[in-house]
Amino acid sequence: MMMSDTAAGSFEHPTVLFAATALFWGSGALVTATQVATGSPEPSVALRMLLLGVLALGIAWCRGSFPAISGPQIKWLAAQGVAMFGLAFIAFYHATSLIPSGLAALVLSTSGVFAAVLARIFRNVRLPLRTLLGLGLGMTGLAVIITPQLEGWGNMSDAVAGFAWAALAALGTGAGALISEHTAQLDVPPLVQTGWGAVFGGMFALAATLLRPGLVLPEVTPSYVAGLAYMVFVASFLCFALFLKLIGKVGAANASYVMTLVPVVALTLSALFEGYVPDTQTFVGAAAILAGNLLILRA
Repeated sequence: MMMSDTAAGSFEHPTVLFAATALFWGSGALVTATQVATGSPEPSVALRMLLLGVLALGIAWCRGSFPAISGPQIKWLAAQGVAMFGLAFIAFYHATSLIPSGLAALVLSTSGVFAAVLARIFRNVRLPLRTLLGLGLGMTGLAVIITPQLEGWGNMSDAVAGFAWAALAALGTGAGALISEHTAQLDVPPLVQTGWGAVFGGMFALAATLLRPGLVLPEVTPSYVAGLAYMVFVASFLCFALFLKLIGKVGAANASYVMTLVPVVALTLSALFEGYVPDTQTFVGAAAILAGNLLILRA
């Protein structure tokens, strides 16, 4: 019994929570690439988000923390869901089908840059010097990584298209994060927010599935089902639970630093399993992006 308690306590240590969250979220990029290997991204995103939404809302209901949602609350939850759980994930899935998943995750990590820019444009928020420096570093890092690919711009190479999709995913995530600042004031439990966000994101992806011309449905193989299960239960639900636990241990500000480690994990896994070989420009660009992310987090 004492050993069991010790093991449980060790698992809840902030360092273990930090590492596990980064590992599971970072590995999600690699598994995402397998989900789009045989078909269009939209059906996989719709299925993942609707399953996640049902799971999160079902657990919230079983716990007795399932409050009625009013009209204004639904409006903001829907906006957050479409941006963060719908558009961002569709774009990210497209990106991983065109460029190494680690690079896609690295570009996605600049969502804080986009959130800061959107806050300045739509809320007239004054950006502190630290944030401006972070913006500069982040954009410089992206330019250093993407510039070598611009030679193929004339025929819209897969690399450029992949970076564009990854940037759109970062934009959608940044917009969703900005909206979440408002939804946090709606007195809706986080698990319920996640559930409704996933449902609305899944409905958006389902609509995109039905409207997209030339749609290719993914092959439902054992590896596809296993990957989908991992994305729903581990890379989504479990990571969210671990991240909330980490926030409870060290606070939201310190917990947010896990986001700077996620692209490092994704790049490492991409090099190990996708045959991606980063060059000097990638290392320089990645360092600039991660430094920019840190500055924005500490602003």
